[in-house]
Amino acid sequence: MTTTGREHSVPGTGGPLDENEILAAVDQYVTEVGADVQGLWSRALDGTPDAVLGDIDLPARLARLTRNGGKRIRPLMCHWGFVCAGGTSEAGRDAAIRAGAALELLHTFALVHDDVMDESDTRRGEPAAHVLAAEAHRAVGAYGSPDRYGESIAILIGDLAHTMADALIATLPPRMRRLWFELNIELIAGQREDLSGAATGPGDLRRARRIARIKSGAYTVTRPLQLGALAAGADDDVLSVLESYGDEMGWVFAARDDLLGAWGDPRETGKPSGDDLRQHKPTTLRVEAQNHLDGPGLTLLERVGTTDERPGDVEALQDAMTRAGIRERAEHSISDGVDRAVTILHRADGVLHADGIRELVRMTRHIAWRTS
Repeated sequence: MTTTGREHSVPGTGGPLDENEILAAVDQYVTEVGADVQGLWSRALDGTPDAVLGDIDLPARLARLTRNGGKRIRPLMCHWGFVCAGGTSEAGRDAAIRAGAALELLHTFALVHDDVMDESDTRRGEPAAHVLAAEAHRAVGAYGSPDRYGESIAILIGDLAHTMADALIATLPPRMRRLWFELNIELIAGQREDLSGAATGPGDLRRARRIARIKSGAYTVTRPLQLGALAAGADDDVLSVLESYGDEMGWVFAARDDLLGAWGDPRETGKPSGDDLRQHKPTTLRVEAQNHLDGPGLTLLERVGTTDERPGDVEALQDAMTRAGIRERAEHSISDGVDRAVTILHRADGVLHADGIRELVRMTRHIAWRTS
């Protein structure tokens, strides 16, 4: 995400805050915990290079992933949650930054594992972690299956990212640690729902929306906002408003993700166009397609992503869904969600800090109409 570089004063924090400074502090925490892990890793293995991975072992591979871009929405939401709650202490701001760093590492964990489960070859326009590890296996002529080895290494990279995230959270106040625990359970439950939905079909719109809410929305918007607010000592009224806003905005985030997964430009998303269609992702778009496509369209919907897929099928399915009005209805749904989210924020005047309201309105529009 490109930040604005604008400054925002928060009472009692010793001066203006800048989004770029917040993200730099997040990166510093990620770097510090990464250096700690590298030291422990080298000590455990006596500094011996791995026979397959060489000098680029798991900590180094994880460090590359955390440096490789991303939208940085979660740490920014954590920061604006702190501002919304009228955060006034350096200790509170530091807790929000630590939580933001943990969220970045948790996101890396989720992406690496997601790529294994989805059999995705790319991430942010680069080979996925399991693909790179499989290539290293082939390069040295190692025993066994290169693909299985690559998947196993990627799982360990994700585990390492999760361990580092937990290390950052461990020193935070109890209410933040409890919310972190809940966030993790929701994320894993949503991932299981995603896998089962791809295997058996998405079911109805209610289930597809639930998957979007807990797999993407809650851990991208609602919980990061609440973590930041808790760092500021927020009361239940603040947390409740942020949850209402987060539920709406989390849905908007997931809906845009789904549209990008079905029609996104690979130069922007770093993924092949129509990737979600090939993977039979249980999205609201797929439910809409099942409900509104005609016979030939339904045939395409079922054939794409299988061994029977033919050249041009993905493009034909995209066209059929567009003609059926599915894409247009999804865009209208996003616009309606933005209106509801912004209304919630404006009605929260007096509960949330004005700076936080203003910046969440800006973030709402950025998230809703992003291109990656």
